[in-house]
Amino acid sequence: MLNLTPRYTGTRIDELPTALQPLAAQSFTLARLYAGRGIMEPDELETALSGLLPADMLHGVTEAVHLLDTAIDERKRILIVGDFDCDGATSTALMMRALTAMDAVVDFLVPDRFKYGYGLTPEIVELGIETYRPDVIVTVDNGISSHEGVARAQADGITVIITDHHLTTKETPPAEAVVNPNQLACDFTSKALVGVGVAFYVLGRLAKLRRQAGKSTVQVSQYLDLVALGTIADVGVLDKNNRILVHHGLSAIRQGRCCMGILALLEQAGRDPKQLHAQDFGFVLGPRINAAGRMDNMRIGIECLLTEDWSTAQRLAQELEQLNRTRRHVEGEMRAQADSIVQALTTDNINDSDVSTETDVNTDEHIGDNKSDNHDDVITLEATPGLASKTGARSIVLYQDDWHQGVIGIVAGRLKESHYLPSIVFAPADTEHTDEDSAIKGSARSIPGVHIRDAIEQVAERYPDLISHFGGHAMAAGLTLKRRNFEAFVAAFDEVMAQMNDDVFAEQKFTDGSLQASDFSLWFAEHLADASIWGHGFAPPLFDGVFDVLSFKILKDKHLKLSLRYPDVQYPIDAICFNFDSDAWDYRAKKVHLLFQLDINEWNGKQSLQLMIKDLAVVEQG
Repeated sequence: MLNLTPRYTGTRIDELPTALQPLAAQSFTLARLYAGRGIMEPDELETALSGLLPADMLHGVTEAVHLLDTAIDERKRILIVGDFDCDGATSTALMMRALTAMDAVVDFLVPDRFKYGYGLTPEIVELGIETYRPDVIVTVDNGISSHEGVARAQADGITVIITDHHLTTKETPPAEAVVNPNQLACDFTSKALVGVGVAFYVLGRLAKLRRQAGKSTVQVSQYLDLVALGTIADVGVLDKNNRILVHHGLSAIRQGRCCMGILALLEQAGRDPKQLHAQDFGFVLGPRINAAGRMDNMRIGIECLLTEDWSTAQRLAQELEQLNRTRRHVEGEMRAQADSIVQALTTDNINDSDVSTETDVNTDEHIGDNKSDNHDDVITLEATPGLASKTGARSIVLYQDDWHQGVIGIVAGRLKESHYLPSIVFAPADTEHTDEDSAIKGSARSIPGVHIRDAIEQVAERYPDLISHFGGHAMAAGLTLKRRNFEAFVAAFDEVMAQMNDDVFAEQKFTDGSLQASDFSLWFAEHLADASIWGHGFAPPLFDGVFDVLSFKILKDKHLKLSLRYPDVQYPIDAICFNFDSDAWDYRAKKVHLLFQLDINEWNGKQSLQLMIKDLAVVEQG
């Protein structure tokens, strides 16, 4: 049987929170799902915009709004400085659309990942001055750590307004206004707003101020399609506030009330807007927007979200589609290389267990292999030229001279998922410069219990000369260091991981329990999909159960398709497990224990219930 942890252990209606018991009379399964996600009162599930937290809770929002209001009235030149991911793109597009509608003089600039890196750097400020001669700079999805950039802008008399959501434990830059729910002085109840959410709050407050004064304004809620896309694509925690934002943005797209760029991207993906779900922001739209920043320049993505011309939207969406295909190809090659490296390191870990720690070999490059019982010793082994990598019991850190920095975050995420370890993948900042003094950029992805940004900060505090820049969140972060410091960083990161409790690295697989026979229906699957905005922090429902195996097929040598029987269900149930190791399948399986999602399969215009298998164990053989 699978080793699963129940999200909710109650089995009777009277064990549920009192406020959920009336719902349980209609659907005990749904009430149980909500209880397992900490819902105690029905109003926590409400989706009205009136349920949003008030903007005046955001520290700095009043100052930011008055500065923008004055800038619009006095026809000052406003420059939006964004970020090169989907959150940055939607934040920039939102600012451009809303401020333009308020009659502002506004333009935007997004740093080229490959030339300037992240954030409001002095170099980006200088480029902005040279190109746009701004009076006001507004950052979106960046800026909270940009002390030098703020100083450079202010030296030229430019007013700086920072809107950001990234974590910081330091003093904020001395900008004229800083709006960030995660800054030290902010009492905004939700810390889960992403960059586009912060921008939405600033613009909403600005629009209200101007409306009350009888000035040119706009209904900012008409742009919630952008807010929803950026929130899900940036893996924002879906607390009540974010669920409300995403709910309304999703509803707008389903009704066709959204920017043409989103409709054009859905057309490229072959998706019907009316059938869109929240997860599609992360798996369909987000990757296509992100491809611009990963492979080229995010201006393409932003222009796609800004255009009002359908043919232009289609052309830009097609460009993004092609960039995304290129991204998938590059990512596939890097993932294969990374998997091979990890496999080789794991094999070395077994075969070379008698190698003493810190053994140098005749090469400038080393593969660090973590093998000690305490997980804090590093074995350095001979490596492929141009390669420096390390994997151990508690983390994976990889680097190669020819890797593409645009996809390192995706590869780190895949490694984290497949090995359940914090993973950091580095690539050269410039592939033409890979000497010891050249910069390398890393992207980190983490597991619950390991706050990756704080872990990197601990390294930076213990060894101040190792890391040039870093920033991020609990689950994802970025950093830059000199190539010569890679091995030292690996050792320092190991020290931090060694302090963690062992149980943090033991993956917990959660279940929402078994389904009733009546739940195995198209109606319930559809109802469940729309019962909430599911995603990060409000986990999509996962169920488990023991099924009889009626038949099976191996599709394309890598997908397992099952026909199953469940007690009191009068018809066979289809199930599929993608990318299944066919060699691991027991052809004698008679009963299986499955962890699964309810799904609707559409084929030739017909819909049928299907289980998406997330894990399985054979519990009886024939």
